[in-house]
Amino acid sequence: MHAWQHGEVTDRDVLLLLALPASGKSEIRRYLDHLGEEALGELGIVAPTDLDDYPYVHLMRRTSQELRALGADPVFFADDETPMLEPRDWGMLVHLLNEDFDSLHDPPPHEPGHAGFWLLHRFDRARSRAGARAPFAGMEIETRRRLAEALDGGAAALAAALRNKRDPRGTIIIEFARGGSEGADMPLPFGYEYSLRCLDPEILRRAAVLYVWVTPEESRRRNRERAKPDGDASILFHGVPEIVMRHDYGTDDMAWLLEIADRPGTIRVDHPAGTFRLPAARFDNRRDLTSFLRGDRTEWPDEARHLLHAELRRTLSSLLR
Repeated sequence: MHAWQHGEVTDRDVLLLLALPASGKSEIRRYLDHLGEEALGELGIVAPTDLDDYPYVHLMRRTSQELRALGADPVFFADDETPMLEPRDWGMLVHLLNEDFDSLHDPPPHEPGHAGFWLLHRFDRARSRAGARAPFAGMEIETRRRLAEALDGGAAALAAALRNKRDPRGTIIIEFARGGSEGADMPLPFGYEYSLRCLDPEILRRAAVLYVWVTPEESRRRNRERAKPDGDASILFHGVPEIVMRHDYGTDDMAWLLEIADRPGTIRVDHPAGTFRLPAARFDNRRDLTSFLRGDRTEWPDEARHLLHAELRRTLSSLLR
């Protein structure tokens, strides 16, 4: 799939990779990263570039930890085990992804003079776009300085990773998880419907959705299974607190969105810029086709790889052509 011809997009070249936590999204990304050009082409993918909101969630938790240590308002999380204090931060995360998407098409930026301050500025700007209070610009100067200094290493690593994601000519994969509390009625206030409406219209114009399908109960089991004590900064091995799994990911609205769509096989997004209908497919991972990908690549079983590739070919090839 070649998305650019004469300066215009001719195919869908953005894949929204969505699922509950620990459902297999990041494992699928790892698999795609190890495929050659021919195998990727079977799936309709060219030279994938990945964007993910989890690094921001990790830095939000680090921000709250540092603020609590300073005796200040923790802003994002009251503690390390409970959900976000401000639910519009789900929108903030999408606006951060919008910025990352835009940056793929711009010349590489200069190294942030102070990465911690750069990150706090980005949090403020994205929070404002989500309609929530921007907390850091007006923070007491010494508190803000100490916070930025504590975050500098993680923020610099994030900036460096983004600078290495600057080739917009291939398939752009954007990963995030959304949901709601156990037993919640539809529509969810901050589920996929909400987050899709926050996406930049340029993303929506070019996007298709691959939803990795597992049950909430299985998502919680795999979340406990994958978590490592030192894995909070890792895409593959971080663990989501159990309370958060039940409050924010006890259900999701993907099946509902597919059911109410006015065109089969799509998700309708009523955006301020217009109505978008995103082609969508479900990758059935209830029988766990992906957990083996957390292991060493040299030990991936051939049969497991073949089953995974067949399911990816079934779901992806029709979305991106």
